[in-house]
Amino acid sequence: MKTHHRTTAFFGVIAASTLLLSACAGTDAAPGGSGAGSAGTAAADAQPRVTLTYDGGLYVLNGDTLDLEADLPLAGFNRLNTAGDGRHVLVTTTEGFRVLDTGTWTDAAGDAQTADPRLTDLVFEAPAAGHVVKHGDKTILYADGTGETTIFDTAALLEADELPATEVIPAEAAHHGVSIELDDGTLLTTVGTSEARTGIRVLNADREEIARNAECPSVHGEGAAADEIAVFGCSDGVLVYDNGMITKIAAPDAYGRTGNAYVSETSSIAVGDYNSDPDSEGYLLSELVLVDTVAKTSTVIDLPAGVEYTWRGVARGPNDEALILASDGSLYVLDPETGELGDSYPVIGAWESPVEWQDAHPALTVVGGTAYVTEPATNSLHAVDLATGEVITSVELHATPNEIAVVTG
Repeated sequence: MKTHHRTTAFFGVIAASTLLLSACAGTDAAPGGSGAGSAGTAAADAQPRVTLTYDGGLYVLNGDTLDLEADLPLAGFNRLNTAGDGRHVLVTTTEGFRVLDTGTWTDAAGDAQTADPRLTDLVFEAPAAGHVVKHGDKTILYADGTGETTIFDTAALLEADELPATEVIPAEAAHHGVSIELDDGTLLTTVGTSEARTGIRVLNADREEIARNAECPSVHGEGAAADEIAVFGCSDGVLVYDNGMITKIAAPDAYGRTGNAYVSETSSIAVGDYNSDPDSEGYLLSELVLVDTVAKTSTVIDLPAGVEYTWRGVARGPNDEALILASDGSLYVLDPETGELGDSYPVIGAWESPVEWQDAHPALTVVGGTAYVTEPATNSLHAVDLATGEVITSVELHATPNEIAVVTG
């Protein structure tokens, strides 16, 4: 594995005319335990760590240097989600959500610690494990095979060498769904069956249903914007939940699918992916939808020619900006308040749509002021300084990276 440190700035500012938008070292897995009580080595500062999947295992890298910390064998197509505690990653396996200890954390005294990463034997059992949502001080897991929602206190995963206590809420029927619990205990959860998903229902802290909306075909994805106003995507618009009320915002097109919401808890504008062509082939998209969660309105943005992305290529930055990893290899900055594009930074080579959604293709995730970008064509990972657009560090891996998750330490 080769690591390259680069300090060449890229300032490919888009011309004003295009701003006018018409809309390998091996480490064996340790048995048992979450690793929360394992001895660590003092570190100068909290150290982010990057986890990547590849065909046959997991890489764990130092988030600052991109040096390899561990190469953990694990068969199958595995998905990744951070657990929300700054240390653990939940690996979606056939058994459920398996806990990966990345070996970085800040102890009770506020001191940074590091240790060897290890794949624990702890598993939140879930048939057809699906979405993971972190909100407030809770982590919410969804099992597509049963429709059950499992909730635990995020910090509790740090405090014991066993799985934390959980609350499990059944569904009316199993389906590919998602749930989110708000700070007052209100649970928003999708409604559907294996044949069709239709909307959301709202349960209070006593798990009594207090609201429902079934006008959201193919409901998918969620996000909580400022003031805990939540957004769910539909194939013909979005649902917005705000303080007990559910509002349907219709798409401007007969078919206008939003499947993922990219939100910030300090922005009232939710950014969603958008597809207005039900017959489109491949997974590249050229439109975004901006949802004003206060005004309950939406605006579809047409991106410039050549600026296409997949659901893996959109994130929110440290100043609530939207970041788009486009198929031309550049990282674009979009102002969600105006819908206008600003700077663009060349990061990787041009790429094409994956044939299947599981196929490795470039992915973007942002932690603080750093964007991490995978480049499967070169088996590489790049770290970008969002303040300057500089690709500050790159690493060439032995295998092709697919999914990515970053913890903060």
